[in-house]
Amino acid sequence: MNTRQQQLDAFNRLLDIMDDLREKCPWDKKQTLQSLRHLTIEETYELGDAILDNDLQEVKKELGDILLHIVFYAKIGSEKEAFDIADVANEICEKLIHRHPHIYGDVAVENEEQVKQNWEKLKLKEGKKSVLEGVPKSLPALVKASRIQDKAKGVGFDWEASHQVWDKVEEELQEFKDEVEQGNQEKIEAEFGDVLFSMINYARFLDVNPEDALERTNKKFIKRFQYLEAKANELGKPLADMTLAEMDVFWNDAKKL
Repeated sequence: MNTRQQQLDAFNRLLDIMDDLREKCPWDKKQTLQSLRHLTIEETYELGDAILDNDLQEVKKELGDILLHIVFYAKIGSEKEAFDIADVANEICEKLIHRHPHIYGDVAVENEEQVKQNWEKLKLKEGKKSVLEGVPKSLPALVKASRIQDKAKGVGFDWEASHQVWDKVEEELQEFKDEVEQGNQEKIEAEFGDVLFSMINYARFLDVNPEDALERTNKKFIKRFQYLEAKANELGKPLADMTLAEMDVFWNDAKKL
């Protein structure tokens, strides 16, 4: 691994390159905070994919892309005389020191849960009106539900035991089933949302990240379905012309693989 000085030299090199690109490259000169936003989101998802695949070389590459975006935003901020990369780094350093009084102060904690509770209490003291303010509005609904529940747990609003949560899941499933039988589409959607929310809650008690779990299932389905497509192609028969029974043969083969 690199020494601290080598790490600092590498970061300084990136800052120099960013200066060059912003001055000399037509594309980089044109970028704004707004134009980079969707690219940053895309890069973050690509990092998430690499982490799920446990591909450390790809993780390294994607971290580099995200680091570039951070430096890019800071460069634009400096041009606007609003902030630069030092301000960004110092801001997070001060926040971390303030939010970790058990490290940089005289607060004693016994476990991770107490750390999280202290973190949420400190945020409220900083002027936050709600512990849920820290949940971005634009988060995908599945991730947002998980973060909402984590935040509520941080101030003690939570179930006491996992069996209580499972009871709630079963209750919501029954209510969903009842509305399906009634055929009211609006209520069906509402109850389905409640089912998902309660399942995400139960996953938290099982120490399962629902976003990761669902994405792994997505990847598994894609792999199996593409195997099915490949086998159909070998037969020279479009999937649309195959019966479900014929598809099931290849699907079961894919599951064995």
